[in-house]
Amino acid sequence: MSRRDGTRADVIPISDAPSAHPPAPRTPPSATPLPRPTPARTSAHGRVGIVLVSHSRELATAVRSLALTLTGSDSPAPVASTGGDPADGPGISAVLVAAATRRVDQGHGVVVLADLGSAVTTVLALLSEADEHGLPFPVRFANAPFVEGAVAATATATAGGDLAAVLDAAEEAYRQQKG
Repeated sequence: MSRRDGTRADVIPISDAPSAHPPAPRTPPSATPLPRPTPARTSAHGRVGIVLVSHSRELATAVRSLALTLTGSDSPAPVASTGGDPADGPGISAVLVAAATRRVDQGHGVVVLADLGSAVTTVLALLSEADEHGLPFPVRFANAPFVEGAVAATATATAGGDLAAVLDAAEEAYRQQKG
């Protein structure tokens, strides 16, 4: 066999090639069982955060309390409630919503639920400019009923659900019939 430069290539007989000699059989690994996966993350690994936005601080706080109570957990997912405006009246403050979103962020995303139309509008405007407002990533708006969605999202996040599962749980509450 010749190379392009005219010199002869090294020739190795097939019987001497490393691939001609199969490797020695490997000893099977010990029979130590692998750890079983756990269905939920522990709180040390962080969870999806939830923000409840209402025109009324009292309503947001009450829904938060209900959702956390119904999870029955000593270590629930982080849930923040915000409502009213900084002057202590009814309304929505984008500043308070942004602060609540940062407060519950544990690195796995945040789901935001809002009670009425103008709260939804404020939240969506805030999320559309998330970088400018210093929001964590990712933050998702849940098109869900306020109370039922909050309970479903909190239970799913507490159980260790990822962002998609928490968002789906909240929005599935929208499709549940009460009668």
